Amino acid sequence: MKIQAVRGMQDLLPRQKEIFRFIEDTVRDVLGSYGYQEVGLPVIESTNLFKRLVGEDTDIVEKEMYTFDDRNQESLTLRPEGTAGCVRMAQENGLTYNQVQRLWYAGPMFRYERPQKGRYRQFEQIGAECFGMPGPDIDAELMLLTHRIFTALGVAGDLGLEINSLGGAESRVAYRAALTSYLSGVATELDEDSLRRLETNPLRIFDSKVARTQSALEGAPLLQDFLDDESIAHFDGLRRTLDSRQVPYRVNPRIVRGLDYYNRTVFEWVTDTLGAQGTVCGGGRYDGLVEQIGGKPTPGVGFALGLDRIALMLEDKFESRHQADVYIASAGDKARAYALDVAEGVRDGFASLRVIVDCGAGKFKAQLKKADASGASLALIIGEDEVAGGQVTIKHLREDREQQSINTDELGQFLADYLSKE
Repeated sequence: MKIQAVRGMQDLLPRQKEIFRFIEDTVRDVLGSYGYQEVGLPVIESTNLFKRLVGEDTDIVEKEMYTFDDRNQESLTLRPEGTAGCVRMAQENGLTYNQVQRLWYAGPMFRYERPQKGRYRQFEQIGAECFGMPGPDIDAELMLLTHRIFTALGVAGDLGLEINSLGGAESRVAYRAALTSYLSGVATELDEDSLRRLETNPLRIFDSKVARTQSALEGAPLLQDFLDDESIAHFDGLRRTLDSRQVPYRVNPRIVRGLDYYNRTVFEWVTDTLGAQGTVCGGGRYDGLVEQIGGKPTPGVGFALGLDRIALMLEDKFESRHQADVYIASAGDKARAYALDVAEGVRDGFASLRVIVDCGAGKFKAQLKKADASGASLALIIGEDEVAGGQVTIKHLREDREQQSINTDELGQFLADYLSKE
């Protein structure tokens, strides 16, 4: 039987992995410049963590988690998102009460969803979480930070920022009652999934992509009309900061996010270049999470970036680095052994250079074709004559220059001079 990748999981081929690495390195640099510290989180957590913090009535917990019992019959889950685990880690290790923390993490998440372009069952995220800061300034900082990330990646022009406020707990309760009442009156227009959500999590109906459901929602009450005074002041403060920094945004009263833990600020960075999978970053405030797992009341806010979707946006823009800078071709057993010594000497002296040794037994012509295909600027040719004379022959692959032979102990100076002129 032919064995293939599990449905919904993706292999990252060299070019894709290079794009992912570019994204990760760029995000790491920007987060570091804002004072964020990296942490590592387990891929597996107790199932109860997600039931308690994400919400038992969310689609994630109800339908999308990879959950199993271990040998001790403890229910465990492959993490479907990172915030719950980061909150657990921070609380368990005493990083929350009366402290300010800026933390970030990276790695795979797992959700049992219908696979499609930009939506996988194993997907890569980078998340940032902040604890101990209750004001709108930290919410604004996260949006300024993500805007800087997208600018550094070269995709800011393809993204738009949408923001909303969900208010406090009392606002949500009052709004949920009004929304449920309205939707009950138009229940015949709702799709089957939305009817189920009407009983469990009516705010999630706003995420429906079914046309008739979207039409039914047009007359629904808006959460903005139920906000308490503190939430209004918080949201106004956020908007003032974004306005002062001239970051374009749109207030979208339909943004609710798919997790129960959010309160007050929520935001998304969206694009119309990826079809249905238009959200590449989302986040918001979750002031009650630490308390839900036994900690003292601690304000929190964070976001997650979807690397898979950003990588798709970069596919046609990204220029891969060439495979090699120097390619070493040789012929004969003594020459091949000599080539390895030469290569190690180059690596010792020039750690940044990519050096490939042709370890096959092909003819020089075939090896030089591979050298050209590698993108290398220089080919070092070693045959019996070079070994006998302690030399290497240098062929310029990107310039119209004569081949030259030099002593091996002169190669370092040659490379230094060559690189200084590039």
